[in-house]
Amino acid sequence: MTNMSSKELILNEPPSPKPRPFSIYRWLGGILFTFAISFLGYLLSKTPGFDHVGQLASAIIIAILYRQIWGYPEALRKGIAFSSKHLLRLAIILYGLKLNINTVVHDGLELLIKDAGVILFAIVVTVWLAKLLKADKNISLLLGIGTGVCGAAAIAAVAPIIKSKDEDTAIGVGIIALVGTVFALSYTLLRPILPLSPLDYGVWSGISLHEIAHVALATAPGGEEALAIGLLAKLGRVFLLVPLCFVLMYWMKTKKKDTEDNQNKIEFPWFLIGFLIMSLFGSYVLGNTINLSAGIIDGISSITTWCLTAAMVGLGLNVSLRDLRTKAFKPLIAMGITSIVLSTITYFIVLM
Repeated sequence: MTNMSSKELILNEPPSPKPRPFSIYRWLGGILFTFAISFLGYLLSKTPGFDHVGQLASAIIIAILYRQIWGYPEALRKGIAFSSKHLLRLAIILYGLKLNINTVVHDGLELLIKDAGVILFAIVVTVWLAKLLKADKNISLLLGIGTGVCGAAAIAAVAPIIKSKDEDTAIGVGIIALVGTVFALSYTLLRPILPLSPLDYGVWSGISLHEIAHVALATAPGGEEALAIGLLAKLGRVFLLVPLCFVLMYWMKTKKKDTEDNQNKIEFPWFLIGFLIMSLFGSYVLGNTINLSAGIIDGISSITTWCLTAAMVGLGLNVSLRDLRTKAFKPLIAMGITSIVLSTITYFIVLM
């Protein structure tokens, strides 16, 4: 047998497979795929039982089940990744229209102070309980932020800042949507027997429930006064999302300051600037110099919901049920305890 030089061995090696070239059809197909599952989630959310869960959680459930049965659609990966990243940022930007800064600053300063306390409490207690339970730190932090601020939107906004994996983000969003719905329904059942005026009930719901949709679900039976003050209290927590993101950026930079790994560099979340611009536009331009019909406003809100749902589908396709069982249970326990304690404390604060 003749000895071959290393150079000859390299020359005789079979050529490595070329990476699959970019295809506009597969890219569009991936995006359409996420919207197709979003539509299935929409249809599921119209059925009894799931009508209280909502389109977002329903779509994530379908995406996770699809992954377990048929696997990840690799041919559509680029389009799915586009939805999970870029459509997600677009949804956060459009979400800014829901925040009326003028109303929060002028009518909700007292509520804003309570909101800040709620956010701090939710994050600190959830992370502390997660440490005691030895739960996944990243998912627990996401759940603490989602509980304190504004549910899925907050988780989606902070995920790129804290370098969250797509799978962890999807798990966090799914948990926050489902648990928040349970709490909102529980509030509606408790409302008739609680010694709270519609105003106090609205405040309690707004400063303690997880998402805007959950606040609306819980306060609507209490009348227009409860709904209005509840949404105002909730918008104060949305308002604090931007400063919280910058605090997290500083924390992440401090955490990684001793390493020179480029992967640990914190990318500036430019979509937050878009969120602020849309908030300012909606607060001081719409209604003052530009009068848009209710239909157009509802249309923008629907686009926001569909983009966010498609993005969550893209994230949900990365979830493995085996990892879900091992990673999600303890963070769920930590978040559940935090939510119960938060609801109890804020209830007595409102009664004072």
